[in-house]
Amino acid sequence: MDINEKDMKATESEFEDEAGESGESHGDYVELVRSDMNDIDRVYDLAELFKIFGDSTRLRIMSALLNHELCVCDISEVLEMNQSAISHQLRVLRTAGLIKARRCGKSAFYSLDDDHVKKIIEMGFEHIDEKH
Repeated sequence: MDINEKDMKATESEFEDEAGESGESHGDYVELVRSDMNDIDRVYDLAELFKIFGDSTRLRIMSALLNHELCVCDISEVLEMNQSAISHQLRVLRTAGLIKARRCGKSAFYSLDDDHVKKIIEMGFEHIDEKH
C-alpha cells in the first residue's frame, strides 16, 4: 500500500468516527438545527438564484457591470459577443432582479441591481482565489 492509500484509509476512518455511525439520533440537537434552518420555499428560491449565477456568460456580464454602467453595445464589445446573445442574458438577469436598466434617450444602461449582487460575485471570486 503506497502513502496515498494509507492517507485515504486514515481519512475514511476519521470521517466514520465523526459521522456518528452508531445510528443514535441526537433529538434535541436535530430540533435545534431544524428551528435554525430556512423554510423549503426560501431554499428553493436561493437555488433558483444560484442557477442564474451558474451560467458563465451571465457571470461575465455581471463582472463587467461590477464597477461600470454599460449599454448593450458596450457589453457586447467587452465580451466579444453578438448583441442578441447579450440582450437575451440581460433579460434573464433583469427578471431575476440582479441587474437594473436606466434609460437615456434610446439607449439603456445596465448596472448591478444593488450591493448584495456585487458582494455575492466578489465573495465568489474571493473563494476561488483562496483555493488557488
